[in-house]
Parts: sequence; C-alpha cells; structure tokens
Amino acid sequence: MQKKILSDLGLALLRIVPSVLMITHGIPKFQNLISGDIKFGDPIGIGVAPSLFLAVIGELVCPILIIIGVKTRWAALPAAITMAVAAFIAHGADPLAKKELALLYLTFFVVIMLLGPGKYSIDKK
Repeated sequence: MQKKILSDLGLALLRIVPSVLMITHGIPKFQNLISGDIKFGDPIGIGVAPSLFLAVIGELVCPILIIIGVKTRWAALPAAITMAVAAFIAHGADPLAKKELALLYLTFFVVIMLLGPGKYSIDKK
C-alpha cells in the first residue's frame, strides 16, 4: 500500500513540476501571439505565426492539461514534439548546453506519455 501511494505521488510530481516550469516559457510566447508582435523562428518551414501558435499549444495549453491530468498522455505528445523541434531543429547546431533544457523537457514528457497521469489526476489512470 505504501509503495502505491509513493508511486502515485511521484507520478503527480513528474506531471506537475515540469509542466509548471514549461508554462513559464509558454506565457511569453502567448503574449507575443495575442499582441500581434510575432517574433519567432520558423523551424519547420510552415511560417512564423503557425510555428508560434504550435509552440504556444506545446508550451502552455498542453502543460495546463497535464497539470490537471486531463487527457494526459495525449497532451504530453505535442509538448514532447515541441521540445524535440526545439532540441533537434531550432538548436540542432548549438552545443549541448544550449539544447540541454529542451532535452530534459522532452524526456519528462515522453516519460509522462509512457507512465500516464497516476491516481492524483482527473484521468486517474
């Protein structure tokens, strides 16, 4: 019983902490998006505005869903893809120190996809 409680608590921390930290990256992008002052790259060649919109989904909307535990595994997928693009495309030529944070977030979101949200979530799986 004790092991299950600790496991569920660990899953909650794994979900919540990286997602809260990711939101701190998503909020400035959201502010840029709604202000119309779109200053962003075009790492996958779809245009600056669509790239920024997708980054906001991956860095703000999906982490909010992950925190509360709604469609957690599905919400972790766009977040992971956003971090893969950041690490391997946007910062692909940069040294490891520059892409390290994106790789850590990518790892967190992949693990969340694999393990699910745990008991302390709306999904409760």
